[in-house]
Amino acid sequence: MSEERDYLLGTHDAEVERLGLQHRVWRPRVLDAWRRAGITVGSTVIDAGAGPGWASLDLAEIVGQEGRVSALERSARFVDVLNRSAAARGLRNIDASTVDLVTDPLPASGADAFWIRWVLAFVSDPAAVLAKLHAALRPGGVAVIHEYLDYNTLAILPDQPAMEEFKQLVVDDWRASGGEPNIGRALPALLPAAGFRIRSMQPIVEAVRKGDLVWQWPATWGHNYPRHDRCLRCRRGRPKRGLRHPDGAGDHRGEGLTGQRYGASSSRFRAISRSQRSPLASSRSLS
Repeated sequence: MSEERDYLLGTHDAEVERLGLQHRVWRPRVLDAWRRAGITVGSTVIDAGAGPGWASLDLAEIVGQEGRVSALERSARFVDVLNRSAAARGLRNIDASTVDLVTDPLPASGADAFWIRWVLAFVSDPAAVLAKLHAALRPGGVAVIHEYLDYNTLAILPDQPAMEEFKQLVVDDWRASGGEPNIGRALPALLPAAGFRIRSMQPIVEAVRKGDLVWQWPATWGHNYPRHDRCLRCRRGRPKRGLRHPDGAGDHRGEGLTGQRYGASSSRFRAISRSQRSPLASSRSLS
């Protein structure tokens, strides 16, 4: 039960399913980022904050039996889901560990790359996490990071007061738990401080219709959010219309996700960085 409370959206079956959909939505961009970072057959890769392992499974298939994936995840339930999924697929090259990235030593070293997505925004000390991950890379190793840049850009068009209220509730909860939804703004300073040189940074912006696959990602986030009903009905002491269930159920009148044609997801960005540590006098150049 305490683990359920530790995670903003919990670790229950519905959240495992939502995270699977999230990975399917972003998988094309993820695969492109891994390719550009040079992750290939034989690579050793850390999946930091692996969740139930949807990315770890893809990485394991890419690196093959000659490579290894070290999946680091705080939730024992998520680690169990990952291990069962790997066994079902016959993947024996994933080492899954129950690890708190902030407080625990990392059971990995000499990795060719690490991958981290929407984790630094939730941890209480992203600088400490980056320093640990830097130390876990080999000299010249690569970091691939997907994080939020400006959460305020999440919007339904035309503008909807109910959506703005829900978004503020999420941001307030997020920061009260010790995270920072706009962590992407800090990474250009945090990465060099941890020993990385930034190789590339790429903003990612989506504008989608309700029927698009990408739409399902914020819709299921809203549906699973533990206090969305409170936001819609009680935050100002009066009932709210719309946005009750962003997947289409509930009130179809006027306000909210259900009645609108377009949505714009919040801005995110992708960073690919390289460790500056090198046993030689001159480090590898970046391109």
